[in-house]
Amino acid sequence: MDATDAPLPFHLCLAGPTASGKTAAALAIAQRHACEIISVDSALVYRGMDIGTAKPSAAELAQVPHHLIDIRDPLQAYSAAEFVRDARALIADITARGKLPLLVGGTMLYFKALLDGIDDMPAADPAIRGAIDAEAAQRGWPALHAELARVDPTTAARLAPADSQRIQRALEVYRISGQPLSAFHARANASKSIATHSGLTGANTLISLEPTDRAWLHQRIAERFDAMLAQGLVAEVQALRARGDLRADLPSMRCVGYRQVWEALDAQAAQGPNAPLDLRTLRERGIAATRQLAKRQITWLRSMPQRRPIAADQPDALDQVLAVVATLVAAQGG
Repeated sequence: MDATDAPLPFHLCLAGPTASGKTAAALAIAQRHACEIISVDSALVYRGMDIGTAKPSAAELAQVPHHLIDIRDPLQAYSAAEFVRDARALIADITARGKLPLLVGGTMLYFKALLDGIDDMPAADPAIRGAIDAEAAQRGWPALHAELARVDPTTAARLAPADSQRIQRALEVYRISGQPLSAFHARANASKSIATHSGLTGANTLISLEPTDRAWLHQRIAERFDAMLAQGLVAEVQALRARGDLRADLPSMRCVGYRQVWEALDAQAAQGPNAPLDLRTLRERGIAATRQLAKRQITWLRSMPQRRPIAADQPDALDQVLAVVATLVAAQGG
């Protein structure tokens, strides 16, 4: 087992949909415990994207050390694998300094990758699949099963010689990656074992702020998007466009809010140099996209077995979060 597979030290995880109150809860936790915050947010990694990401203010950042914020230029990508690498290193480093790592955010793919391991198996490749099908038509699937037995005997041993679909996938994975399918399965099983171990120590509890009243969340989303527009979200995106090297299809510009402003500016430009910006449509689309994001985040959360839900729209939500944190920390002897 190498360093990237070792069980993690105790850490706290706080998740929830956008506008559910995660930042306020995280700062309240940090006031009571010696924490450092690790951002679990695929948008906060980008420099120059402050308003539309609801990036913590300078005053909030000064209250407690934050990590994985402003670490990428918007031209760059930041994958779940990179997040796991960085988060694991930070958890170990923060723990070594006698502090409590507090992971906070709404990018559920990052949480899942950290807690359950990454499925790094290559995606399907139509060209390679077509080549394998052509070989099978000429030589037969038993011959391809024999070929699989030479490069991946573990997988071949559990497949029948006529199991065309699974033989095709196993050969496809090998031809794309140079690694047997069984190696990917072994790594996935190891990750699950590690996740189970972490869960037994309490390190894998995911405190989840989830509103029971959808209207409450929708109102907060609308208020926050209005605040972003008032704070200068359009000007922020105009400045990003003015760089000249960013495109609408980059991961950074596909972030909710930024995509809608970019599209509104495109529509304005198409109408001529003096055309007004359609702020009404921009607002409607921005709020609708944020609602859809929140819905996806809640769906992700409800599928995660580590989740410990707390009703974000209840008056005592913050007290409940602090009580759960206190119990988890006390169980570690903290």
